Amino acid sequence: MILSQKETMLLQDLKTQEQLCVDKYNKYANQACDGQLKQLFSSIAQVEQGHLNIINQMIGGTVPQPKGQGGQQGGQQPAAPQASGCSAPEKQMDAYLCQDALDTEKHVSALYDTCIFEFKGEDARSMLNQIQKQEQEHGKRIYDYMAANNMYN
Repeated sequence: MILSQKETMLLQDLKTQEQLCVDKYNKYANQACDGQLKQLFSSIAQVEQGHLNIINQMIGGTVPQPKGQGGQQGGQQPAAPQASGCSAPEKQMDAYLCQDALDTEKHVSALYDTCIFEFKGEDARSMLNQIQKQEQEHGKRIYDYMAANNMYN
């Protein structure tokens, strides 16, 4: 795949965002109090690392073959509230981490939306669309956790 200057710039933006997501979710997994939330953030971090790898491949001129639709690994059911043993300030911090992560997913999904319209190659657009769907699923999983734990107003 030969990239235009604009496509290269957009992929560089996506690379920066995906690296930020990997770093953020790994950091948030360590900071969260609730074990279920730690696991959620860790699983999303792994998927984000996969996105970063794909973007790096695309920057190098190769579009990987899309995997099955969605591509999410289990754990998509809403997170039920648990007696986590977290203090009120720790629960408040978990809610803050979730809100920031949800806002990040909204931003990244919008960036993918723009990129999908800007790419010429159908293979590239399909791959970017698949990643965008996964980003939207991340947002849904975070929202479901927040809603189940009375964190979403």
